[in-house]
Amino acid sequence: MAENEKPQQEKTERATPKRIEEARKKGQVPRSRELNMAVVMISGSLVCLALQPQLGMSMAELVRSGLSFDPRLLSDPDSMAIALGTAGLQALAVWLPLFGVVAGAAVLGGVSLGGINFSTSPLAPKLSKLNPLKGLKRVFGLKGLVEVGKALGKAGAIGGVAIAFLMFNAEEIFRLSNKPLAVTMADAGQLVTLTLVVCSASLILIALVDVPFQLWNHQKELRMTRKEVQDEQKDTEGRPEVRSRVRQLQQERANQRMLQDVPQADVIITNPTHFAVALKYADGDMRAPRVLAKGVDHMAAQIRGIGSENGIALFEAPPLARALYWTTEVGYEIPQQLYLAVAQVLTYVYRLKAAAENRGEWPDRPIVSVDEKLTVNPRLRSRGDSRNSRL
Repeated sequence: MAENEKPQQEKTERATPKRIEEARKKGQVPRSRELNMAVVMISGSLVCLALQPQLGMSMAELVRSGLSFDPRLLSDPDSMAIALGTAGLQALAVWLPLFGVVAGAAVLGGVSLGGINFSTSPLAPKLSKLNPLKGLKRVFGLKGLVEVGKALGKAGAIGGVAIAFLMFNAEEIFRLSNKPLAVTMADAGQLVTLTLVVCSASLILIALVDVPFQLWNHQKELRMTRKEVQDEQKDTEGRPEVRSRVRQLQQERANQRMLQDVPQADVIITNPTHFAVALKYADGDMRAPRVLAKGVDHMAAQIRGIGSENGIALFEAPPLARALYWTTEVGYEIPQQLYLAVAQVLTYVYRLKAAAENRGEWPDRPIVSVDEKLTVNPRLRSRGDSRNSRL
């Protein structure tokens, strides 16, 4: 029995949208530190490359001004603090563009995978985090091995790219010793900056591997068992008895709206007791008569009662009443097969009204006939059962 239940407990189902949203609220979104590091390093190195001449001149001027001082200030005990503060502000102004770009890149790289998400759930204290067994599992598990692999990969990629770049520029490096000091410092600064850019670009290789892994691992961690999916569906859609009650309330409201339209009908065709269908036809506004209300048994009695209270003509035609009930939904026009029969009834009703108003001759009651197949439940009709049935 336990062996039969075990496969059901395996998390083989993909996470539902509700599970993903709940995990997002808890702060569980895919993140890639390698992508974030690559974006930060590349952005910072490109800024250094673009601003390298200005940064070099500014730092040289800052060092020159820092090493020179007015001898008259030696007697002032506060001069050292003032000089350090001034130098710090100047250095901050020089490096502020770089800091701004790096900070923006850190934010952009952090939200590029998983989007912006604010959650205080990860900050909540959990005793499970102090469990040494879980800690060892994280270290020696798949995730820990992947982190070790990424670290070795980063070291290999950056080291290999750096060595290859320096070997490619070996002659330029050796020629630096033969140049004037100012030129050597400028060329060396540019070479160092280029090396930083190339090494930072190598992090893209690690990010291209880490991003798919993080997406796959995030989906894997959110997987659900079949029972969890079934329980979520029950909670989302409601229990069967609740759904049944909701459908019942919806049907009651629909019936109330339907009964409110009965006074607008031109005629109510009855069975005479089991079926009742209220029809309306507005010449010019409708292509064919339309069903305003229909019902059986108790609902049919309500329709007849409302019709009698409002002076709506009642026409007894059992086959036509059943045919209208089974073939036409409330609010829809009747089918073409019933045009002739309903036209006969409406003509009779209109002539009755005219005779009552003008005290004319009463019209003869029409003999209405319909196709026998239309008078039975469509489910029975599809099985070839032609018996007249209310089911």
